Amino acid sequence: MRTIKCNLGDYKEIRILPLADLHIGDPHSDFKKIQEYLSFVKDNDNVFCILNGDLMDAAIQSSIGDTYGASLQPMEQLSQCVKIFDPIKDKVLAVTPGNHERRIYKSDGLDLTQLMCNQLGIGEQYSNTSALLFVRFGKHKQLQHGRPVLYTIYCVHGSGGGRTEGGKVNRLMQLGNIVDADIFIHSHTHTPAIVKTGYYRVSAANSSVQKVDKLFINTAATLEYGGYGELQSYKPNSIEMPVIVLNGTQRSIKAIL
Repeated sequence: MRTIKCNLGDYKEIRILPLADLHIGDPHSDFKKIQEYLSFVKDNDNVFCILNGDLMDAAIQSSIGDTYGASLQPMEQLSQCVKIFDPIKDKVLAVTPGNHERRIYKSDGLDLTQLMCNQLGIGEQYSNTSALLFVRFGKHKQLQHGRPVLYTIYCVHGSGGGRTEGGKVNRLMQLGNIVDADIFIHSHTHTPAIVKTGYYRVSAANSSVQKVDKLFINTAATLEYGGYGELQSYKPNSIEMPVIVLNGTQRSIKAIL
């Protein structure tokens, strides 16, 4: 787990778009939808993003993907990612790899996601496992000296989940067993989901507890139906990504889909 500090400035509200499972290079990757998401980040000053793995399809001969039917080969996928993320590189809060990129690392020792981040000049935002973000912005109306509001976000590409929606949500909720955070982001299962729970947070300094909300997000994939998903009889999934909404004057977390 890598900790990343994000001091974003004086916003009354920000939105964070987690992007994952774009599978660039797969012929079923919806590039038009990807461009729509990137434009949403680029064209709105208060919108930021997290890149949470499987940005590239990175199919190899030993993997489940189709190396022969790929629209782009791995080096071309890397170049395409650098090209499309360059206009929003200053708005990327964190980057993690997915199981698809790890295929190439496992077989050849090359971390395509780290190479992408280095080329974009955002190597400090990269974690090769998971990331815990400390996001500060705005001015809390109840704190002295206009101190910013703080939110913590734990993100990891993830694994497992099975075929059912219940299994995928259970996998998402298990992130709450790892670390105390306000928001948890899981990807990999290609099923957008939003869950909010309550939690009593302990303050050792004040010998007290405070009831807070915790937000759990599972991201979608920008893959149209077909390929190995259809061959293995997986259900088609929505390609709509959840968007996290955070308040900069008082603590408030929510998500929209």
